Amino acid sequence: MEYAQDARGLVLAQEWIAEKFSRQIDFLKKLAHARPEKESDILVYAQRLETGKGKLGALNGTLEDQRGTIMGVEGAGGRAYFDALSFIMPDRYRFQGRSRQPAKDEFNCLLNYAYGVLYSMVEKACIIAGLDPYVGFLHTDNYNKKSLVFDLMEMFRYLADQTVVYLFSGRKVNQDWFETVPGGLTLNKEGKAGLIQAINETFETGVRYRNRNIKQRDIIQFECHRIANTLIQEAPDADMGGVRCRGDAETDENCESL
Repeated sequence: MEYAQDARGLVLAQEWIAEKFSRQIDFLKKLAHARPEKESDILVYAQRLETGKGKLGALNGTLEDQRGTIMGVEGAGGRAYFDALSFIMPDRYRFQGRSRQPAKDEFNCLLNYAYGVLYSMVEKACIIAGLDPYVGFLHTDNYNKKSLVFDLMEMFRYLADQTVVYLFSGRKVNQDWFETVPGGLTLNKEGKAGLIQAINETFETGVRYRNRNIKQRDIIQFECHRIANTLIQEAPDADMGGVRCRGDAETDENCESL
């Protein structure tokens, strides 16, 4: 896709990761405000993300040239962010960074499953908006991977993060939710049900977003349509290298819930 090869692709990638950082910063500040005894320490982590966001904004050129730098900045920001989340966890649930398959602790076990749910939602929203899930900007390491889904997920991971953090802070996590597997933990049927309930509650929450009142789940569809429209602005035939859109985000029949 031409967009991913020139300055326009860089602008989009910067926008997506900057939005991710902004959401993470807001979340950390909210957590800090609720924890006066830890506030100054949490804000140090938030400042690291602010610094990373500034570095992103200073980049110029093409996405091809800056992809590695963006991923490096995003990675450093992610480490600071998850260090902060571990810091506010109850002592028994503190963790050492991200771990995936399998998760090495309860926090990552829940978060991995929550991200899996989010992935499915973003993939569906991409398809409805007419975006090809396989055409990626940042995540381009595997031709057979739905790279665009991973790209766009970055903006919405905070919804899964908040769900899991509030499960722990609200003392709603049951140790019986987890089963030991070689190398780590997995979530059992009871745990999946408890997490799904919490995720649904998060996504059904109403918010003010871009001058409209919508549910949090609808933010994903709204953004996918907005991005699709951005990508086809210069394509009169509404088809640009695998990116397609079937109408305007404000009027498309697929956006009735917005």
